[in-house]
Amino acid sequence: MLYTVSRSPYHDDFNAILGLVSDADDVLLIQNGVLLGINDNHYLKALIRSGAGIYVLKEDLDARGLSEQTSNSVQVIDYNDFVGLTVKHQQNFAW
Repeated sequence: MLYTVSRSPYHDDFNAILGLVSDADDVLLIQNGVLLGINDNHYLKALIRSGAGIYVLKEDLDARGLSEQTSNSVQVIDYNDFVGLTVKHQQNFAW
């Protein structure tokens, strides 16, 4: 499943999504969800332990001036890659 996270992990109960994500899933951070991909974010550490693929949309990082603060554990992608993730996963869960 592809999980798209568009809200700050500090705005919602992000622990709820952590219980759903597995190593067969991918998580895409968009809009304010890119805050999750910042270095030393404790939610990111828990997400990494899930084994899921973690991606962040470059355009949203750039819009927030966070490109230099992104963790090396997160793969930065563009809109074409975003489309590729939606093709790869038949199901999508927007958070």
